[in-house]
Amino acid sequence: MRLPFLLLTPACVLVGVGTAYWQMGTLNGLHVLLVVVGALSAHISVNVFNEYFDYKSGLDSKTIRTPFSGGSGALQANPNLARAALWLAWVSFFITAIVGLYFATILGWKLLPIGILGLFLLITYTTWWVYNPWLCLIAPGLGFGILMIMGTHFALTGEYSLVAFVASLPATFLVSGLLLLNQFPDVEADKSIGRKHLPIVIGFEKSAWALGSFYLLAYLTVILSVLAKILPVYCLLALVTVPLSWKAFHGAKNFKVDASQLIPAMGMNVAVTLLIPVLLAVGLFIG
Repeated sequence: MRLPFLLLTPACVLVGVGTAYWQMGTLNGLHVLLVVVGALSAHISVNVFNEYFDYKSGLDSKTIRTPFSGGSGALQANPNLARAALWLAWVSFFITAIVGLYFATILGWKLLPIGILGLFLLITYTTWWVYNPWLCLIAPGLGFGILMIMGTHFALTGEYSLVAFVASLPATFLVSGLLLLNQFPDVEADKSIGRKHLPIVIGFEKSAWALGSFYLLAYLTVILSVLAKILPVYCLLALVTVPLSWKAFHGAKNFKVDASQLIPAMGMNVAVTLLIPVLLAVGLFIG
């Protein structure tokens, strides 16, 4: 399941909860709990599918494992658990689907497009999206940003809103950037099985600039949406993370070959990706 990675889910869900509270002034506690369960099961599903297919392809036996990338190593150590892992992936997939169907039943069919695209992304990310550099780049942000946050907002309010869409954009940019940097140490291993993500296609330096662009887009979204009075001024709290993102960008830009030298930048990248959604949510609740 890669449990430490699951912190990303409540951070992103919290943004959708924040936009719902900003709009409605009240929350249904049971529905918040169900959203968290559905989102966590989705994250578990994509993690375990990824772990299973990377084990079957032999990729995880070739990667340089870091605290942030390269798989968990669980199936390399226990090959007999592969079938159980596949079952876990499908069970968590169907938990997400059931939660989504519950909300679609009580709130209407408008939730279905986001839900169906999200489920499709869960089961095809490792087998399809990662073989196209641009799809691989946008898929993580799409799943954890736009789909998860707007889905949360709809589940709690029964409607979509510009506020939820705008608030989802920083997470969209940041989570794509998170996976982008985590691909740096895996370039040779990924290339050996035919994957084509951005660091393989355009190299490390240009990919580092792409990461920097994602940071810039995230911050500009916050600033411009506050100036446009779409988000409350308290959302500017997210800007306190600028020094961390600057250091992460420079660490990525200076990367050559040694994965161990990249770990501090990867850690700061994770911190930025978790903190900005949480700070946006705090700003929404204060507002």
